Amino acid sequence: MEGVRTVRLVAALAVAAMLAGGWMMNTPLDENSDDGSTVNEEMLATAEGDSEEAQPVLKRGEKEGDSDSTLPQRLLAGGAGALGSLILGSFVLEFVKVTVLVALISPMLSRMKSNREDMLTRGRLLGYLEANAGIHFSALRDALGLANGVTAYHLHTLESTGQIISWRDGKLRRYAISSLSREEIGRIRNPIAGTRLAILEVLSESGNIGLSGTDIRLKLEISRQLLSHHLNELRNGEMVEAASEARRPKWRLSDSGMDALVTSREVARIESVA
Repeated sequence: MEGVRTVRLVAALAVAAMLAGGWMMNTPLDENSDDGSTVNEEMLATAEGDSEEAQPVLKRGEKEGDSDSTLPQRLLAGGAGALGSLILGSFVLEFVKVTVLVALISPMLSRMKSNREDMLTRGRLLGYLEANAGIHFSALRDALGLANGVTAYHLHTLESTGQIISWRDGKLRRYAISSLSREEIGRIRNPIAGTRLAILEVLSESGNIGLSGTDIRLKLEISRQLLSHHLNELRNGEMVEAASEARRPKWRLSDSGMDALVTSREVARIESVA
């Protein structure tokens, strides 16, 4: 999955920066000594006089020790900011949440010994994905009642072994079994929507008899130009076909159009449940 290495690198650098900053702030300054040698009063007096004369002049607004404390504070702020960005992104974008979970949680879970429960969980995931191809992460997690980390870990394992595929869809990440054909994957990744879906729905109600362009336009209340555009696209995609050889034939669904309609209905059903 893309982005996993980047998340791990950012998290590692952020933690290292915060640890280094904390260590630098808590480390006391070393006191210099003269290896136990005794300093007489005359040398002390001379040293005190020299130190007064050599006292550096601070610039306006500058405090003693500012230069020593700036670097640790910057390290702490930078590390906290990087981790905060990952956490915030996880709350806002689902695909970021999945990437963070896979990058940070999966390595810990993978060290645990695999057992029968793990196999059952992956079997449940595969079965649900086979019946609900294209479902996104949160909907899949909620449907099976799994935790975020467990879901991400098992999905990552299944994808690494080539049993499932995933892709980014806007803010979401969607999953499907890898045994689907290219045509099926294409329909799932690019479901028919909007006016074209409405045209397919209207034609499905007419059966093999089909509907004329005028009938479709009146049912959907769209312009002739818009209907002509979408019908041409659906015809080029072999989703609609002429019901007769007439000059202005009626249109009906093809087998591919019916498959696309069923897929789009299923995607809409999954989205409504999620």
